[in-house]
Amino acid sequence: LEAIRAHPDVRAVGTEPHFFDRNYEKGLEWYRNVMPKTLEGQITMEKTPSYFVTNDAPRRIHSMAKDTKLIVVVRNPVTRAISDYTQTLSKKPEIPTFEVLAFKNRTLGLIDASWSAIRIGIYALHLENWLQYFPLSQILFVSGERLITDPAGEMAKVQDFLGLKRIVTEKHFYFNKTKGFPCLKKPEDSSAPRCLGKSKGRTHPKIDPDVIHRLRKFYKPFNVMFYQMTGQDFQWEQEESDK
Repeated sequence: LEAIRAHPDVRAVGTEPHFFDRNYEKGLEWYRNVMPKTLEGQITMEKTPSYFVTNDAPRRIHSMAKDTKLIVVVRNPVTRAISDYTQTLSKKPEIPTFEVLAFKNRTLGLIDASWSAIRIGIYALHLENWLQYFPLSQILFVSGERLITDPAGEMAKVQDFLGLKRIVTEKHFYFNKTKGFPCLKKPEDSSAPRCLGKSKGRTHPKIDPDVIHRLRKFYKPFNVMFYQMTGQDFQWEQEESDK
């Protein structure tokens, strides 16, 4: 969202409105008022990641505007789960270890798929819900990994998908080695680049390699299903064998 907002034809809400999950009873007028004012030809956008895993969201969005375009950023579900845990840990240092939360039964290696950090990464399961309301042609899947290694390449796809001129290009990015994330700069502006907030690029806690191995095995069939459903191979398995 930060990157696409650099495009002059996009207006976006800075905070997550959570309309289609938490604030739906406030009504469409409330949602409209949260949105930025746009001119003819501009695109209005918002980002609320939890919509993807909210059962009612696809139906609600579809009943508001069935031609809405949807963008989903996905990353390796194992890394995603650890990242999710890291974020919670920074707010609640007293929570149990990742290993404790990840298993129903550690001895048997039974993964606890009801724990949200793990459930969210079963992308095929959530996507099924969306495909009941939206055709695949209205959904763009962006690779979270490539968004870091080749932000301009991924942003070219986003702009094409939204029917925008490719204005956000490599000139807009520079890589921040400390954070491990690209930062955004305005090509015509000499001011300091904007980097993502402090919740991004946190150091992940050390996780037992056996736990990571079991998680990979758990996600693999779901990943394969997701690749088949989207017609895109995100290469999360290759990534593992490279390490």
